[in-house]
Amino acid sequence: MNRRRHATAAITMICALTVLASPALTLQAAAAPLPPPPPKKNLEQVRQEIDALYRQAAVATDAYNLAEERTEEQSAEIVRVARMISEGRAKIEALKARAGASARAQYRNGGLPDGAQLVLTDDPQLFLDAAGRLKAGAKATTDLLGEMNRTQAQLDVYAEDAGTNWTKLEAHRIRQAQAKKQINEKIAAAKKLESELAAEERERLRHLEEQERQRAQTTWLDTGVLTGLKADATPAAAKAITFATAQIGKPYVWGAEGPGSYDCSGLTQSAWGAAGRPIPRTSQEQWRLLPRVAVEDMQPGDLIVYFADASHIGMYVGNGTMVHAPRPGRDVTLAGAGSMEILGVVRPA
Repeated sequence: MNRRRHATAAITMICALTVLASPALTLQAAAAPLPPPPPKKNLEQVRQEIDALYRQAAVATDAYNLAEERTEEQSAEIVRVARMISEGRAKIEALKARAGASARAQYRNGGLPDGAQLVLTDDPQLFLDAAGRLKAGAKATTDLLGEMNRTQAQLDVYAEDAGTNWTKLEAHRIRQAQAKKQINEKIAAAKKLESELAAEERERLRHLEEQERQRAQTTWLDTGVLTGLKADATPAAAKAITFATAQIGKPYVWGAEGPGSYDCSGLTQSAWGAAGRPIPRTSQEQWRLLPRVAVEDMQPGDLIVYFADASHIGMYVGNGTMVHAPRPGRDVTLAGAGSMEILGVVRPA
């Protein structure tokens, strides 16, 4: 009994000490130093980060545009295959009707096959006539069956093609949705960075962007690249330039092909389309598929492809200048042709 009393007293004492010690522990925890805040980025670092985000959005825009183009192509192919299937089924029904007509004609002849009727005739001329008809009828039947088999085989192929095209269509739609999500995320992140700046800082940011473009342009011009460049445009190129420069002041919108807004490759595609020369939709496809020319052979109307991933494109208009749709938040404008990292030059015509 005494032991139990002693144990109870000890527990009571421990609890009391714990309660008394708690405020001290709390004060100690409160007094612990907080981790230092992350160092504030300078404006140049912010500019580089915003530029990188918009570059990533441009790459995703190319992926979106390509997926959209492939989706449209696949949809058109599905419609074409469906039409072929419909025509094939109609042809099968027509062939079946011809086969039925042949069977009914035989029934009207008493149900005897042509071979049996041939054996029963005593007239030599009738025999020869019947033999000719028999041979022609046999060939017609063989041809009819062969055509039905070929048509059915075509239907099987069309059905398989329809399934394959549908699978591709769904894959392109998924890629399109993923690219759209990525574009919106990158643009939102860039806008958030810019919105956190004070008005004066945003103005300085624009000034930094312009300084960087001018520095790159000056470095490019100092190489003597313009020396000997052809100044005249072909008639088709002149039409493309006229169209492109007429869009100056219209906003950049990713995925846009006009008439009220454009992305970079939407502008170049629309401009050359107005000149009667269809070209691919994306900057990467324009770089991959159009004929390439050396920078020193560049002439007005040629398309300048920028960055190692071919994520941006503009149209050279002469005198070291190009017209392009820069990025979200900016309008179609004239800029130095060397104001960004040049990958190469392509010539639609």
